[in-house]
Amino acid sequence: MPNETSADLSIEAICERALDGTPPGAPELKALLSLSSIEAAEPLFATARELRHRTFGDIVFTSGFVYFSTYCRNHCNFCLYRKGNDAAPRYRKTLEEVVAVARGLASEGVNLIDLTMGEDPLTHESGDYTPVYEMIEAVRAETGKPIMISPGVVPADVIEKMKEAGATIYACYQETHNKDFFHKRRVGQDYDERAAARDAARRAGLLVEDGMLTGIGDTIDDRVNSILNMSDHDWDLARIMTFVPEEGTPLANLPVQSPLHEILVTATLRLMRPTWMTTASLDCESLAGTAARVNAGASVVTSIIYPETGLAGVALAEHDIEEGRRTVPAVLGVLGELGLRQGTDEEYAAWIERSRTAHVVPVA
Repeated sequence: MPNETSADLSIEAICERALDGTPPGAPELKALLSLSSIEAAEPLFATARELRHRTFGDIVFTSGFVYFSTYCRNHCNFCLYRKGNDAAPRYRKTLEEVVAVARGLASEGVNLIDLTMGEDPLTHESGDYTPVYEMIEAVRAETGKPIMISPGVVPADVIEKMKEAGATIYACYQETHNKDFFHKRRVGQDYDERAAARDAARRAGLLVEDGMLTGIGDTIDDRVNSILNMSDHDWDLARIMTFVPEEGTPLANLPVQSPLHEILVTATLRLMRPTWMTTASLDCESLAGTAARVNAGASVVTSIIYPETGLAGVALAEHDIEEGRRTVPAVLGVLGELGLRQGTDEEYAAWIERSRTAHVVPVA
């Protein structure tokens, strides 16, 4: 790590060190995240693309999204699906409906299927996760695709059973790693409990995804802190998204932030952890924002949603879904224009195996 008091903080020097294998320290991260435009950040983006190429070649993966229950017991003040928000589209999809959607996503060629739910009181407060286990098992059997499960905070034994059912990845997003700010945004939740769930997933042998949200009143120092925290834990995947103000939430009137902050974080994470799977989410700007995120070093396009199934996204819940602009064919068009291709299932499986091998938990 360069000497933090004397290191050259020019973007060129930071990028050169990253290409030589030295990731940025805190002052360097702050310099990168302070860049004021896409044009000024192009050397950073070029470096991120080169580092992605060294790990992944000319490929980018795709992730299908199945939000199967939009009921939630939590009061996150940034989330459309927070408890008590009458403006949120509410539904619980049946096992048969989820399997049918997953079948459609698999036929389009997604590399991963993300099964996501709110912390549905019907499940989380009863403690009966059997329907979730059955869903994981059925989707895995039907599609043969790796499964990411995003159930919120669940006990360690539940995480283990999700793995036994066929899950490969556990996703649980902190959104911010500033504890004080966390409590202002994830109202009533326990910071350490949420972090412990990811640790439990790692011990269970699952790959782990953390995530952060920009534009929710966070500062550059908050973003630096999140990047360092996720890097120190050496997770396998990182989701980065720009906050979209939603109807019926306490932050509905918060000014819409530029996606530049998200894109800078995406590129900077690639310098920190070249082998990570980092996201270009369709949830914020849909297909229109995909090229910028991929050009910043993202290695997977997420939140692909099968149309005509009544499914919702995380943000802009219905935007571009029924029009078919959040599908694999639409994403492939963008990748082709960038000189990239979608990775094969075999290439994705190889990445999973490399990541799993790197994080084998020693037996006590």
